Amino acid sequence: MRTKSVLRHVVLFGFTPETTPDQVRAIEDAFAALPAQIPEIIDFEWGTDVSVENAARGYTHCFLVTFRDEAGRDIYLPHPAHQRFVKLVGPHLAQVLMLDYWSR
Repeated sequence: MRTKSVLRHVVLFGFTPETTPDQVRAIEDAFAALPAQIPEIIDFEWGTDVSVENAARGYTHCFLVTFRDEAGRDIYLPHPAHQRFVKLVGPHLAQVLMLDYWSR
């Protein structure tokens, strides 16, 4: 049983039709490289939609970034490595959804 809550930052991406599979892989790799560059990230995982319910509404990728607290998230958001990633992914996004929550 978890004794201490952590702050989860959920990011969903839906890519433009023009985004190539190689570009998607580069984006996946760049996002996955952030934990090594930003120590405030205490856990990271990601995956692609495999649901059979057809309710993803165009979102194909889900990334889960975990922080100990708001202070960690507040360092992550303007961090130069994160901002470089934002510039890389931005032109390829048809849609994005972000949600933060405290684990229970």
